[in-house]
Amino acid sequence: MPPRPGPPAKLDVPPIETRKLSNGVPVWIVQRHEVPLVQVALVILSGASADPAGKYGLSSMMASMLDEGAGDRSSLEIADAIDYLGGSLGTFSSYDSSGVGLGVPVARLNDALPIMADVALRPTFPERELARLTRERLTSLLQARDNPNAIASESFPRLLFGDKYRYGVPEVGTPASITSFTASDLRAFHQARFRPDRATLLVVGDVQPDSALALLETAFGSWTATGSAAAEPSVPSAATARPDARRLVIVDKPGAAQSEIRIGTVGVARSTEDYFPIVVLNTILGGSFTSRLNQNLREEHGYSYGAGSSFVMRKAPGPFVAGAGVQTDKTSESLTEFFNELNGILKPIPPGEVEQAQNFLTYGLPGDFETNSDLMARLQTLLVYGLPMDYYDKYVERLRAVTPADVERVARKYIDPQKLLVVVVGDRKVIEPGIQALNLGPVTAMTIEQVLGPPPQPSAAASGNR
Repeated sequence: MPPRPGPPAKLDVPPIETRKLSNGVPVWIVQRHEVPLVQVALVILSGASADPAGKYGLSSMMASMLDEGAGDRSSLEIADAIDYLGGSLGTFSSYDSSGVGLGVPVARLNDALPIMADVALRPTFPERELARLTRERLTSLLQARDNPNAIASESFPRLLFGDKYRYGVPEVGTPASITSFTASDLRAFHQARFRPDRATLLVVGDVQPDSALALLETAFGSWTATGSAAAEPSVPSAATARPDARRLVIVDKPGAAQSEIRIGTVGVARSTEDYFPIVVLNTILGGSFTSRLNQNLREEHGYSYGAGSSFVMRKAPGPFVAGAGVQTDKTSESLTEFFNELNGILKPIPPGEVEQAQNFLTYGLPGDFETNSDLMARLQTLLVYGLPMDYYDKYVERLRAVTPADVERVARKYIDPQKLLVVVVGDRKVIEPGIQALNLGPVTAMTIEQVLGPPPQPSAAASGNR
C-alpha cells in the first residue's frame, strides 16, 4: 500500500483584494472563477452582545425582521424576487456580528443587489410579521422545555454566567424580553447599529473587482449614517463568572429517558494567544470522534452515543464545556469517567497523540474552503475578530508548531477539575442518590422553572407587541 500523503504544508487561500466605497465602507473581494456564482455579505460589527439590559434578543429579532418587509416590498415579494433571480438571501446575527447575505448567479448580481440593499438599509418592520415571529420564538422556547438536551444547553450558561451577563441568556432572549419588543424598538436599534461606519462588504465568487465595486457603489455608496453611533456596551470581566469551587446542579426532568451532562467553566476570548494549543488540546479531549471523551463514554463503556467538548470563543470569553447525553442508570458512572478524562488531560500528552490531533485538523482544513459559502464564513471570522489578512496562510504552520508541552500548559491553565460547574438534566429521583455518593461537591436540585424562569406563553405575543 502506498504511503498516505502528508498534510498540506500550507493552505492555498485565494488573495483578498481590499477596496472602499465612496462613503468609506470597506469592501473585501476574493475571486473564484470555477463556477458563475457570487456570494455577497454585508457584515455589521455589532450583535447580541449589544442588546440593552431588559431587551436581550433584540439584535436577533431585528436581524430576523430585516427580510420580513423592506423598501416597497413585502416579505413574500422579497422572496419571490430573489427566487426569480435564482438566488438566495438571508439574514444573520451572532453575539458579535449581524448582517445580510446574498447568493446569486453572477449574471443576476446587478438585479439582486438593490433588493439586498433594501433589506439591509430600508427594512419596514411590519407589526404583523413581528407578532408572528414572536409567537414562533415563544413556541420554540416552550417546545425546548420538553427536550433534556435543549434544557441542558440553556441551563449551563445560565447557571455559569447568570442572567445579568449577556452570555448567560440565549441569543434569542427570554420569553419576557421577546414579548416586550416593539417595531419602534427594532427601528431604533437598527438605526443605531446598521451604520456604514460599522459595516464591511464581503464578496466571493466569479467577479472582477472593478465591476463588482461599481455595482456595490450603486447599491450601497449613498448610504449615510443618521444620528450618533451607539457605543458598544462593556462586557463584565469573565473572571466574575468563573467558579471558584466545584459545584453540581441537578435540573429535574421527571421521566427523562436519559441524563444530559454539561461540565465546564469560563473559557477564553477568540483573541487569546493560546488559540492554537487550545484547538489541539480540545481535539484530543473531546473535539473529534477519536477524542478521549468519546472513546471512553461511547466506545469503551457504551454510556453515550457521543461525548465531546468545546471552547466557545467570542470577543469576550465564552464557555468551555464538556458534555454528553448518557443512560439514566449510568449517570454517576458517566460523571466518574468525565472527571477521569478531565484529570487525565492535565498529565503529559504523548507526542503521538498530539500529532494525531494535528493531522486531524490539518487534513480537514482544505474542506473548510471548498465552496464560496465556506470561504465567506472564513472571511467573516477574519473581519469580526480582527485577525490578519494572512492568518490562514500561516494556519497550518502554527498548528504544526504546537508541542506536547504547549498542550499540557494550556490544559493546566484553563481546566481545573476542582473548579468546574456540573449541570445534569435528568430524573432527579433516579439519579440524585448516585450523584451524591460520588462526593464531587455540593449538590443543588432545581426545577426547570427555577433555572429558566416560567414557561413561555405564545398567546402573549398577540398583546405583547404594540
